[in-house]
Amino acid sequence: MAPTQAALSRDLDDDLQLSWSEAELPERERTKHVHRLHPYLGKFVPQLVEALLARYVPLRGRVLDPFAGSGTTLVQALESGYDAVGVDVAAFNCLLMRVKSARYEAFRLEKDLREAESRRGRSRRRPTGYLADWYAPRAASELLHFRDLLEGYEHADVLRVVLARAARSARLTTHFDLEFPRSPQRAPYWCHKHRRTCRPVEEADKFLGRYLLDTLDRLKAFQRVRPEGRAAEILHGDARDVALEGRFQAILTSPPYPGLIDYHEQHRYAYELLGLDDRRERELGAAVRGTSRAAVADYANGISQVLRRCAEGLTPGAPVIIVVNDRRGLYPDILQRSGLRLEDRLERHVNRRTGRRAGEYFESVLIATTSRV
Repeated sequence: MAPTQAALSRDLDDDLQLSWSEAELPERERTKHVHRLHPYLGKFVPQLVEALLARYVPLRGRVLDPFAGSGTTLVQALESGYDAVGVDVAAFNCLLMRVKSARYEAFRLEKDLREAESRRGRSRRRPTGYLADWYAPRAASELLHFRDLLEGYEHADVLRVVLARAARSARLTTHFDLEFPRSPQRAPYWCHKHRRTCRPVEEADKFLGRYLLDTLDRLKAFQRVRPEGRAAEILHGDARDVALEGRFQAILTSPPYPGLIDYHEQHRYAYELLGLDDRRERELGAAVRGTSRAAVADYANGISQVLRRCAEGLTPGAPVIIVVNDRRGLYPDILQRSGLRLEDRLERHVNRRTGRRAGEYFESVLIATTSRV
């Protein structure tokens, strides 16, 4: 008989709990406060970051994540009493991280978001291009109207994230394929998620209202748990050449996997609606897409360049902590080429619990230091 998830969780890493069963770590805890401000594929759970920081990084240290993504490392570092710097080439990721990690005065934040909620309506402008293709006329007009409100608010970036989240939900796509829909869904369809016939979404207003209030609650909740005096810096750029200042007491990151996720296409609706700077040609692996031998080699070379460069800013003996599903066995060579020495390798059980991508696998936590130490 195969071992249960609970049994696997008990057996792995008894001294450092890195694997959790669903009962031990339910979804509401994995997505606490701002960690669920906007859907994002490929992020790791904040409790893993919390455990690794407590184990390997001195309190009040400064942590670098060169593949910062949705900002899980940054947010959890702030909550745990660390300063953090996150680098990402995707403009939407940087917007999301700024909103998650900023400090807010609760009264002014609530005033802005509740006023924006009261001003929802419809634009008279006709949608074109992507908006015309992927949204029903009513939904497109509601999104355009909300976008036109943004510039007059102190918390415009918060409203941009709300708008992006609503735009994701309001697209003409099936309920079970919100991640990477291939073409607009305009007719009723059999829904694998709800096990019945569903209709495509025709409005965005209900999502805007719901997400405005949810965002307000989540931002206020994070303000209550983060300590004073800790701050995050977000750098929009390629970690292979972005300017990094100061010293770091750790690198803690979960790099992208080769050929798995296009991190710009994942949030195309946000780029189209908000006019964000699209730098997908700078994504790791963009030069050779896919999982061919050439693509994997290009990916490994890019990861090595990032780690070697970022390690130059570490204090002596500082750890480089990498969370990765290294099923191709690339990382021993990547670490060597980066001038890093593997000190420990921990294995954790991951249960992707929901959606059509649900499944179980193992991933590694690699603990390395610079070879010169």
